[in-house]
Amino acid sequence: MSAAAPMVELRDLHVRFGRGADGVHAVRGVELTVPAGAAYGLVGESGSGKSTVLRVIAGLIDRFEGRLAVAGEVPGRRRALAFHRAVQMVFQDPYGSLHPRHTVDRIIKEPLAIHRLPRDDARIARALDEVGLDRSFRFRFPHQLSGGQRQRVAIARALVVEPEVVLLDEPTSALDVSIQAEVLNLLTRLRRERDLTYLLVSHDLAVVGHICEEVAIMREGAIVETLAVERLRERTPTHPYTRQLLEAAAGYHPAVARPLVATA
Repeated sequence: MSAAAPMVELRDLHVRFGRGADGVHAVRGVELTVPAGAAYGLVGESGSGKSTVLRVIAGLIDRFEGRLAVAGEVPGRRRALAFHRAVQMVFQDPYGSLHPRHTVDRIIKEPLAIHRLPRDDARIARALDEVGLDRSFRFRFPHQLSGGQRQRVAIARALVVEPEVVLLDEPTSALDVSIQAEVLNLLTRLRRERDLTYLLVSHDLAVVGHICEEVAIMREGAIVETLAVERLRERTPTHPYTRQLLEAAAGYHPAVARPLVATA
């Protein structure tokens, strides 16, 4: 892998589902560059295409047009095992993403078995400790955990194979507000300690502002603006749609809602 290359690079990405009049052009010419060690956010309302972009990178969608490179290498349509070790994903719903009949121990051991890595007790205990769970959680089932604890297990499962890139698909949206900050602080600490690269998808500007340095705003499958997160905090975007999202995040105002509806 080339050390000088961006960690994740997309050029003119297009994704279409279906054909003809029933087809959907879900992603339209998306271009983005994520440096190694950075946290990059993709923000947009539901249906804007942001999660589709994440699934292309992860290899969950293999029919697309354009160029994808990870650490300077272009993966094939069928991703190699080494790619899936280097690029891991944390999903939105921690309960749905964990097997309900598997213990935490088995959930964390499964990716180790897939990638032929040691499955010793010390490694499992270390993975749990990194996400703030003690050994008493090891043989519990997902239904015995809170939402925040389940998401910590999902993060431990992703990190136990020591990836370089972590794709985060709305990782806190299913959690209570009081727990969201804890999980975001955990993700920030882990990125710093492990020198990880994050690509975070969210509809919540506050979440992106907490964890990311740069953000791309998506609408109807296309990126309409890319800006440093400081400009979000300063409320100085250039695109009207980004300004509308900022106003909407501050609360409902009829004067803001009207242009959002009119341009939808």
